[in-house]
Amino acid sequence: MSETVRTHARVRASELVGRNWLNTGGKSLDLESLRGKIVLLDFWTFCCINCLHVLDELRPLEEQYSDVLVTVGVHSPKFEHEADPVALAAAVERYEIHHPVLDDPELDTWKAYTARAWPTLVVIDPEGYIVAHLSGEGHADGLSVLIPELIAEHEAKGTLHRGSGPYVAPEATSGTLRFPGKALFLPAGRGSTAIEAASDGGAPAGAAANGSDGKGSWLVTDTGHHRLVELGTDFETVLATYGSGTKGYADGPSAGDDATAQFNEPQGLVLLPEDVAAKAGYDVVIADSVNHRLRGLSLTDGKALTLAGNGVQRLLETGPARVDEDGAGFSGSLGNNPLEVSLSSPWDVVWSSKLNAVVVAMAGTHQIFSFDPLTGAVAIVAGNGLEGLLDGPAHESWFAQSSGLAEDADGNIWVADSETSALRKLVIDDAGTVTVETAVGKGLFDFGFRDGPAAEARLQHPLGVTILPDGSVAVADTYNGAVRRYDPANGTVSTLARGLAEPSDVIVDHTGSAGDEPLLVVVEANKHQLVYVPIPKEAQQVDEGASQTQRPKSPVAAGPLELTVRFTAPTGQKLDDRWGDPTQLKVSSTPPELIVSGGGTSVGLLRTVELSPDVPEGVLHITARAAACDGPETEDGEIPDHAACHLYQQDWGIPVVLQADGDSELVLDLRGMD
Repeated sequence: MSETVRTHARVRASELVGRNWLNTGGKSLDLESLRGKIVLLDFWTFCCINCLHVLDELRPLEEQYSDVLVTVGVHSPKFEHEADPVALAAAVERYEIHHPVLDDPELDTWKAYTARAWPTLVVIDPEGYIVAHLSGEGHADGLSVLIPELIAEHEAKGTLHRGSGPYVAPEATSGTLRFPGKALFLPAGRGSTAIEAASDGGAPAGAAANGSDGKGSWLVTDTGHHRLVELGTDFETVLATYGSGTKGYADGPSAGDDATAQFNEPQGLVLLPEDVAAKAGYDVVIADSVNHRLRGLSLTDGKALTLAGNGVQRLLETGPARVDEDGAGFSGSLGNNPLEVSLSSPWDVVWSSKLNAVVVAMAGTHQIFSFDPLTGAVAIVAGNGLEGLLDGPAHESWFAQSSGLAEDADGNIWVADSETSALRKLVIDDAGTVTVETAVGKGLFDFGFRDGPAAEARLQHPLGVTILPDGSVAVADTYNGAVRRYDPANGTVSTLARGLAEPSDVIVDHTGSAGDEPLLVVVEANKHQLVYVPIPKEAQQVDEGASQTQRPKSPVAAGPLELTVRFTAPTGQKLDDRWGDPTQLKVSSTPPELIVSGGGTSVGLLRTVELSPDVPEGVLHITARAAACDGPETEDGEIPDHAACHLYQQDWGIPVVLQADGDSELVLDLRGMD
């Protein structure tokens, strides 16, 4: 039987140091004030989809053990924008974080606890000693075993103090919309006003007012209110609402005050072609991100239904290794039973005229999926599941939290690849073969605000993309607070607008609602609104530099580097060795020349990598995975049939600098101790 991960030496926890505290009513906390509680440090950054998954994983534990467990979010930013205290406060409100958060912009506490990846969890016992160090997501089951053990141990010692924690709720700041995600234009004849006309003057489904000007309306994912809102072209008149506004998951009536349907942070949405919608029986496909599902909405009767996804986050599934020895992941059909397929944080959707399917930005697995509304078929279109920037054949490509999609006139799909701060493109030929290209962007840790030739241009965590009337591409450059333009004809980047509050989507408005010229509609998430933005005749040229994520560089020596990833299955789980070694490492580097030998994918969590003496510094990209299953072992030590199984996985990007006296070994914790 496996044992809970516990330290064999008593390691005192380091003090919590940062710029400021949030969710404490203005009070600063330290470890002494938390003595007597089990403290769970969650090292996170608000751009990171894996960190958002962990927030949701921890909520049931926080509720169950509210009198003894204090979670402290240590916000250690990756991007420059994330170091802005105003942006952090908005993120804490947006993601409904109900525990104290330490603002750690200089990574002081991050370094003190030797965190190397987002997310990282550290458990501190009531006496102030570290008892567990965990990387990645999927650790809730292990924590649910560890926490009761700590409770029993420290109640017996008299060192556990029960009572309320230090969390103080902040004041809410939103209005009709709360952190809207994406928007969709509904032409006259497809929205609620058309329904009203068709029903001989009766009230449309979900309608609160008739603000139609005959030019159509806008359907918005009101993400923070867990619903959809249909607005008139003035962006103020509410024509209809869909969803009860209560976070959750439920199909059924979604319109107006009688709605029972529930969503959980809905994001992207797409209007199906009329002929497809007529056959499918619904009009809109919605990326219901935290529910890990695709949902459908009928604008005719206001009914919501589930189209794809079983609600189980895809990253936590077991099964064959996702990547083979050549780095190629599985691409292809996942079957015609869409309600049995696991998805992971679908973030945006777009209709592909070449694939005759809805294309899905599956942010949680760093892949692009497709869904056929007529057959229910779900497939992986591109991305092998590894996080990063790699072009080429679809099944070998890497993405990083893709969050925005748009189709151009040639049927190619443009992708806002947020974590690489990149603009990517899926080139789809007439046979449906997909090749991945990058227009703007360099890698996971490169960002900035720079216009000019695309090879030198930089974005910062873009979330939205659309095609402009002249065929160029507009990008919602979210963390730069700007709308950028990429011109494929000359390969240059410029700036169309700036000074926006985290724009999360951008769409071209051809209705002439505010004049004869087409305008941009921008979803300004942190101002809780949609705004019209003119398309300037002359774009701006901005150069505020290129940046890299600043994290401590690990000194290593040239030559052999012994790489060890530590993993111990939680109590009640066993490594799933029924089909061989259930662990796997993939190792690569930037630049590729840094690794002379030892790169690639193979089983096991130990590897010797030879580093080149000719490359002074770089980044080691390491992906580790381990599969373990629940249940007591049988007499012969085998895993019981039908046991629930779990996949533990983490991607690290380790900056290294080569020095003669550098380390010759590198130890990482997937689930273990420093």
